Amino acid sequence: ELQLLDSGGGSVQSGGSLRLSCATSGYNYKRSGMAWFRRAPGKEHDPFPIVDLQGTANYSASVEGRFTLSQDYAKNTLFLQMNNLGPEDTAAYYCVAGPCIDEMPIVQALIVAGYWGQGTQVTVSS
Repeated sequence: ELQLLDSGGGSVQSGGSLRLSCATSGYNYKRSGMAWFRRAPGKEHDPFPIVDLQGTANYSASVEGRFTLSQDYAKNTLFLQMNNLGPEDTAAYYCVAGPCIDEMPIVQALIVAGYWGQGTQVTVSS
């Protein structure tokens, strides 16, 4: 069974940086994708995809240019480098991975059938 372990969150001041990690195990899909979602305070039931990966990375407008996705294939780990953080980035961040579903965008497929990490909290103070 696919398992994901999120880490790297913390508290920083505006303009600071953090690097999140997502260690995966049991990953064995022919066609698959991954993404980072975040749940902002008061919107815990509305996870927002900030970047998804299915071959190439696609960033939401709110993070493009500040966040960068990378992978260490040997360690089966996905990283999210977050720079120039602001209070609006305060949220619980979740790594999600899972199989692709035909004719379904990868973000939607992950919401339907993805596996979620336990989340890591990022708090940015002004």
